[in-house]
Amino acid sequence: MEQHRTLQVDGHTVHYRDEGRSNDNTLVLLHGFLQSLDVWSAYVLTYMKHLRVITIDLPGHGLTDTFAEAHTMTLMADIVKRVLDDAGVDQCVVVGHSMGGYAALAFADKYPYNLRGLGLVNSHALPDTEQHSAQREAACRQVLENRASYIVGYVPQLFSEANRELLSQDIKDLQEQCLETRTEGIVAAQLGMMQRPSRIDVLQRLEVPVLFVCGKHDSRIPLELAISQAMIPRHAEILLLEKAGHMSFIEERDYVKPRISNFVDTCYY
Repeated sequence: MEQHRTLQVDGHTVHYRDEGRSNDNTLVLLHGFLQSLDVWSAYVLTYMKHLRVITIDLPGHGLTDTFAEAHTMTLMADIVKRVLDDAGVDQCVVVGHSMGGYAALAFADKYPYNLRGLGLVNSHALPDTEQHSAQREAACRQVLENRASYIVGYVPQLFSEANRELLSQDIKDLQEQCLETRTEGIVAAQLGMMQRPSRIDVLQRLEVPVLFVCGKHDSRIPLELAISQAMIPRHAEILLLEKAGHMSFIEERDYVKPRISNFVDTCYY
């Protein structure tokens, strides 16, 4: 089964891919800020041999339309639910990177009965601090002034400094992918992330397994923050990656890819 699908939601088009085995073991992968579903291609090529894998262009990213001035994480969670309904999926494991992790937490908050497991890749459950909100406002101004310059400068900072030369082609590929993201989508995502609430309570009440994937050199999320949140759920697993920054699933793909696969198996055991 390999299908690129579109879905109409309130007059807007959502793009997603539904690939792999047509069975009950379903993994949903949510990309991060500026990215698209294509960022998961290497994972899907491996997983589709034994899992059903759904990847989604979140609102304002990839080929999916911009829905509103601000794309809240709850809106993104609602889009994920509409995709699952369209695909006929009742339960799944949702794994999100960075912003995709915020959307995954919102999904876990609103649709817990559709969840078999939750994966947070370089993500966390706290709201923005005042400093983070100010940084997002500044980023919006930069995007409005020169979108391409902002993206080209932003992407390398997501990688561990030690990896930037080694992974120069991956960085270039990601820059090209991110340059496809429209200005209004970038701003809507930043505004939506600024508005997100704390979802620590979601981690506290979840009854399904939670996987935290963390880079020891993540410039966006302090390691101690990720570790402290991994102590909250009833069943939590953590993968600490020595050489990774904020893009751990690219920087340490050989470790992250099998770990997510094993986690999905655990959730369906």
